[in-house]
Amino acid sequence: MDDSSGKMGQAELRKKVLDTELCTGCGACIGLCPYQATYRDQTIQLHQCDLNTGMCYAFCPRTPSDLDSLRKSFFDPLEATPEIGPVRGFYICRAADEGNRSRAQHGGTVTALISLALQEGFIDSAVVSESAEGFRQQSVTISDPAEVGKRGKSKLIVSHTVGEFNRISRGGSGKIGVVATPCQAFALAKMRLKPVEAKDNNIDKLQLVIGLFCGWALDWRKFTELLKNKTNLNEVTGMDIPPGKKTVEIYTKNETISLTGEEIDPCIRPACRYCVDTTAEFSDISVGSARLPESWSETRSWNQLIVRTSRGQKLLDLARRQGILVFREVPEGNLDELKKAAWEKKKLSLRRLIEKSGSEDNLLYLDHRDPVISRLLC
Repeated sequence: MDDSSGKMGQAELRKKVLDTELCTGCGACIGLCPYQATYRDQTIQLHQCDLNTGMCYAFCPRTPSDLDSLRKSFFDPLEATPEIGPVRGFYICRAADEGNRSRAQHGGTVTALISLALQEGFIDSAVVSESAEGFRQQSVTISDPAEVGKRGKSKLIVSHTVGEFNRISRGGSGKIGVVATPCQAFALAKMRLKPVEAKDNNIDKLQLVIGLFCGWALDWRKFTELLKNKTNLNEVTGMDIPPGKKTVEIYTKNETISLTGEEIDPCIRPACRYCVDTTAEFSDISVGSARLPESWSETRSWNQLIVRTSRGQKLLDLARRQGILVFREVPEGNLDELKKAAWEKKKLSLRRLIEKSGSEDNLLYLDHRDPVISRLLC
């Protein structure tokens, strides 16, 4: 879907994305030229670029996109669902290694799969997120499977993952895997269509995308201001969102602090309120926390997983054969519950987009004629 103005460069990126608070912080515009940069969790423009068409605009997940073309390019239409994208298989699983699970956000499935992909040569390196100084998150590239497990926790703050992919793909790197949030996976999908001619678009090196379920991310400045009044930031060991509760739990060495939805809401990045993808639909495999009938202490050690592509299925099958992952029966209705929650999130985000633009015909980065979007508008 072309931009109606005919201009698709840095100036339009600022006008349509940065100035309207639609920027997700994915990093797709970073590492392409010297003019785009990051500061903490924000995307900034250092100098003005006069190109009418640029990769920064073309790759951004919040510039107009033809979602239907993307779906048809990468997935089997018979496996498509309007709520959560393609579903080749749905599983409840976790890492077999208990130590892996204890270091991970939940069941350790992502860590186990990325480690296996590196060990077996599916990929040569992986872009993952890790904690950084000042309570930030940053993206790094690793090639040693033993290093993956050290980066299993999240502070629910964005890192510029696609920018790290742009950086390493310019060098001598071989096959690259990326652990991505929904907006990051979407940006990588747009890049794979090669919407602009560029000799340094090395997207063909991308060989695996493991997506993370994500409802929202936090604004670093606002959240640290809130949290430093509750505890010492240096003592935080982890964070989580218990299912069915409108709270965020902050874990320190000595206590668990619960923040209410009313406290958290002002800290959510504005762009997240307009996202229609909670399950990383443009991934090979998508992973999130499980929803089980047991207690939270048991549930948090499992993941729910969606396989979307043959590449993802091949990796998951290998993990099963080698005993890297263990599986349990999917509770009845689990997939339907996930679809329902994702559909409601899509509808809410569309309502917010309409409020922002003032018209159902102008959904900013979405096309109201798209088959899924048009169903949501009915």
